[in-house]
Amino acid sequence: MRATENPPNVALDTSETLFSVLAAINTCGYDAELAASDPLRLQIREEVGKLTQSYDQAKDETAILCQFYQEHEQPDSAHTLAQYVSLALCLGPPPTFAFKMKEAELPPDALRIAGLVPILQKFYDVAGLHTIWTRHQEGYSALSARYHESLAKVVFDTEVYLKLPSAGYLGHSFTVFIEPMGAPGQTNARNYGADYSIVISPGTGLNLKTGQIRHAYLHYLLDPLALKYPASMERLKPLLANTAKAPMDQSFKNDISLLVTECLIRAIEARTSGTSKAGEADRHAAVQRSVEQGYILTTYFYDALVQFEKSPEGLRSAYPEMVSTIDISKEQKRLAQVQFARQADPELLSVSQSSEGKLVITAQQKLASGDADAAKHLAEQALESKNEDHGRALFLLAQIATKNRDLQGARNYFEQALTVAQEPMVLAWSHVYLGRILDLQEERAAALDQYRAALGVGAALPEAKAAAERGIQQPYEPPSAPH
Repeated sequence: MRATENPPNVALDTSETLFSVLAAINTCGYDAELAASDPLRLQIREEVGKLTQSYDQAKDETAILCQFYQEHEQPDSAHTLAQYVSLALCLGPPPTFAFKMKEAELPPDALRIAGLVPILQKFYDVAGLHTIWTRHQEGYSALSARYHESLAKVVFDTEVYLKLPSAGYLGHSFTVFIEPMGAPGQTNARNYGADYSIVISPGTGLNLKTGQIRHAYLHYLLDPLALKYPASMERLKPLLANTAKAPMDQSFKNDISLLVTECLIRAIEARTSGTSKAGEADRHAAVQRSVEQGYILTTYFYDALVQFEKSPEGLRSAYPEMVSTIDISKEQKRLAQVQFARQADPELLSVSQSSEGKLVITAQQKLASGDADAAKHLAEQALESKNEDHGRALFLLAQIATKNRDLQGARNYFEQALTVAQEPMVLAWSHVYLGRILDLQEERAAALDQYRAALGVGAALPEAKAAAERGIQQPYEPPSAPH
């Protein structure tokens, strides 16, 4: 169901894949906010429960599913739900639930539970999920219709304020998924490449979380603008030093374009939060809170938007001058007076990541861009932090050692990664790379053990599985250098 008639890249939709994943975890003890959920959730849970207890094979597959769920529960229900939403948005339609992207591109929380896929394939069949999904299409359509007008208003009002139609964003999509099998108090937004998604679980009330949807929609509209002006972003990098003690997410401290966009979004939210004079103090207070959380350019953008509102120019045209005229020394003087808060509000689009792993994620980005030295420095920092994924950090250091042709160093790091890693991708590829190193060191028997181990942990990872099978068939030989 489309949110508006004109921009076909903005949609209100449902997903059988998302339904299947969340119906599965509901079967295994995911009960968050059950009493406040739409009645459809209770009805579907009851139907799935009856089918999964109706014959032995269904009971067996459900037991395997629930063991997996229990082994991957997070400390709170919000993060438990978040990882399954991340995974669902990375999967294609049933019954295969094939990954829509390469393993290396999967978000960390989805990778952590990638082993669910072969289990879900069997559960989908024995639980009759497609039949249940088909039976309740009318109910899902009614939920979508309930929120159509509210979503259309969010889109329309946002585009009118920015003078920036989303119809011009060819190749990009923004989708609001309605899925009642989640907790109604939780909203999960994701950005995978050019696709922006936000998952809403309706409750017993009629209110749509318009503030959260608008925030995600602003990212959809504004993220591409920052990427169009790399020179301006590079000029602003010195401001990152002023965020070192801020409580906001580490990703904003490492990437100036992310910080600039978030500050602009928060300024827009403050400017559009009300028009009465009585609300002016509240708007300024909201700006100050953002600055104290580390979003240091919110004040600048708030003032710049006052002038923008008086001009007929749209934001796409106004943006280049808006970012190029930021006075770095003036902003640094202003920030010298700021005392940062102890904690920051969670960033909606970062829900797919917990507060852990940001150094590692940035290190991955640096390595992918060719900056191995920066990646190594960040990975080493991650090893010293209690809040980072040490397995992934060691895996990155092993990759960097391999890139530098330090096979013994790479071997040591891969072996260490296997002792602490939990993600299937890290485990499987560590075994594969160790097998290749052992082949190069003419230790074929040991190499075969590694390839077989990779098959054991990488069953749900097609690329790792194929690499392991090739290693078993014949010893690894590095690609020939181009002539």
